[in-house]
Amino acid sequence: MGLFSRKDKDAAAVDVAPDPAEDDDLVTDLPDRPVARSLDDAERARIAAALEAASAEGVDVDDLESIGSHYDEAFHRASEDPGAVSPDAVVEAYAIAIGEHLARHSAREWAVVTDVFGTDLGLVAARADTVIVPHNLVGARWMRRETGWIPGVVSHLVRIRPRPS
Repeated sequence: MGLFSRKDKDAAAVDVAPDPAEDDDLVTDLPDRPVARSLDDAERARIAAALEAASAEGVDVDDLESIGSHYDEAFHRASEDPGAVSPDAVVEAYAIAIGEHLARHSAREWAVVTDVFGTDLGLVAARADTVIVPHNLVGARWMRRETGWIPGVVSHLVRIRPRPS
């Protein structure tokens, strides 16, 4: 799922589209809606490690301006010196920082989400009418070289699904 997938990078890729005549059930095997499951210990540890790394950089996950300005700085460092920082590490750290902000400030919780694009950490609402995959938010904007977007986008996501008082 997403542009910066955590799938096995050593796996062999097959560049041939399946023949629909051979497998009529191909489309029917895909879930109609995203499916979510609770986090396991490894996924909780992944989130904790990314939050610790973000905190070490001075990121306050409760402050969207902090997340946004630190992301923009990391993006510019990576753009100026591509060997200085791994894009995967930046996307991981800031996707999880954004996800944690949403988990703390909106009516969403962390889960592992599977949809037609794959499986990744995401956030789901109690009614599961929307799913947010922070790695997709950050990865897509990284590839489009966007900065300055985090406060506006994430505050909008909080507003449309506020945490009950």
